[in-house]
Amino acid sequence: MTYCVGTLTAEGLVMLADTRTNAGIDHISTFRKLKIWTKDGERTVALMSAGNLAVTQAVVGLLNERMDDPEWDQTQTILGAPSMFMVARVVGEAIRDVRRVDGPSLDQGAGGFHASFLLGGQIAGRNLRLYQIYAEGNFIEATQDTPFFQIGETKYGKPILDRVMNFDVPVREAVKVCLISMDSTLRSNMSVGLPLDLMVYRRNCAGEFVERRITEDNADYARIRDGWGDALRKAYRNIADVDLPV
Repeated sequence: MTYCVGTLTAEGLVMLADTRTNAGIDHISTFRKLKIWTKDGERTVALMSAGNLAVTQAVVGLLNERMDDPEWDQTQTILGAPSMFMVARVVGEAIRDVRRVDGPSLDQGAGGFHASFLLGGQIAGRNLRLYQIYAEGNFIEATQDTPFFQIGETKYGKPILDRVMNFDVPVREAVKVCLISMDSTLRSNMSVGLPLDLMVYRRNCAGEFVERRITEDNADYARIRDGWGDALRKAYRNIADVDLPV
């Protein structure tokens, strides 16, 4: 399993994914779940994935092959589609194509065809967008009212997002909130693990972004992880005890 979170803010976009993949307690591996495509000054597109690794890798592989195929209509590719909405359609169609090939055999197993994606980015002259794309290839878009999406093991990292994340949160704070959300998930679910992949994009800077691989010894992550743990312990101690006759 995995955990990915993406947030859309007035300043930009934050996308964060873990890298753990496990097929049982004795088979744990590290695979990158965040893929970034870019054209300098023209577009930045990021895709995060959760679910069956073979399925998600097949989707990304198909997207890359179509960009490299001179006979494929390049307006139907990640780097050629004229809008982020059309990029989302391109990803959705790739998912459906993989499903047509692999779905029947996977549906006979216990896991089935299981995959989900977060797609974010901006094309120069157009709006910054964030989408959640389902295994069926359809998708929904983040808005100012609902500025974040999660896929994978979502439940442990959701409370902090529900309490503090909104469209007006500065992008630096959004990074901090996403890392707290990830740390809460890491603490409670062993199917999610380090290292983490982080991408930060500032609105209207198409082709430019910051990317980081975060490991256990990363000083910023350690400070946020330890600070959040200390803050939680102090908060619960400062709340009055329940009045019980014991």
